[in-house]
Amino acid sequence: QVQLVESGGGLVQAGGSLRLSCAASGRPFSNFAVGWFRRTPGTEQQFVAFISRSGSLTDYAGSVKGRFTVSRDNDKNAVYLQLNSLRPEDTAVYYCAAGTSVEPSRANDYRYWGQGTQVTVSS
Repeated sequence: QVQLVESGGGLVQAGGSLRLSCAASGRPFSNFAVGWFRRTPGTEQQFVAFISRSGSLTDYAGSVKGRFTVSRDNDKNAVYLQLNSLRPEDTAVYYCAAGTSVEPSRANDYRYWGQGTQVTVSS
């Protein structure tokens, strides 16, 4: 079992920045690839970013590429998502998810999910 807890969300003006954290407990976090997803009311989860177990491979949704950066610190059992140049359309609940063998953008491949953290971007 792996427990994931996101933090760092909040209210920010357009153009601002936030840093989301995903803290893991349970099994060694280095065993898991991690994805970030987001959801707005009435929509399906949208893939945001992916980082491999070692951190050597990352992937991003086209809508966030160049603005968001994913990183991890396996010694601290944590993954981070830096959100820069935020736009109102980035408003969503952001989730981190962990899995051992995943297609990065496929939510169903991830076994463990956090509870989410709300990001609200005002115009």
